[in-house]
Amino acid sequence: MFKPSTLLQYVRDVATSATFYSGILGKPPIEQSPGFALFLLGGGAALGLWQRDDVQPPVTAEAGAAELATVVADAATVKRMHDEWRALGVQITQAPVTLEFGHTFVGVDPDGHRLRVYSRAEGMVARN
Repeated sequence: MFKPSTLLQYVRDVATSATFYSGILGKPPIEQSPGFALFLLGGGAALGLWQRDDVQPPVTAEAGAAELATVVADAATVKRMHDEWRALGVQITQAPVTLEFGHTFVGVDPDGHRLRVYSRAEGMVARN
């Protein structure tokens, strides 16, 4: 059975992206080289930052076609994280807003990868 546990983001500059993600994750990568950095996210999940020019086979997709998303407890937490990210200098592409699935905002990393924070709308239930 295929059970993905690591998300890889293809980045222009690993050091720049590692600094960015260290800020929003609140911790440094567990490993870093000029071409790769790895963050443990908890629950067995990891985020890898891979130098775009070194990826084999070569990358053809552009950033922004998918999102990294995290669910938080409530709309107040969405607002708090939005304010924290703005203070870190994260480019916000969608200010906090309530949509069908819940309260949310979107920022982007230095390469334009979308990062969504949201709380579930009332009545929305997580399923395993």
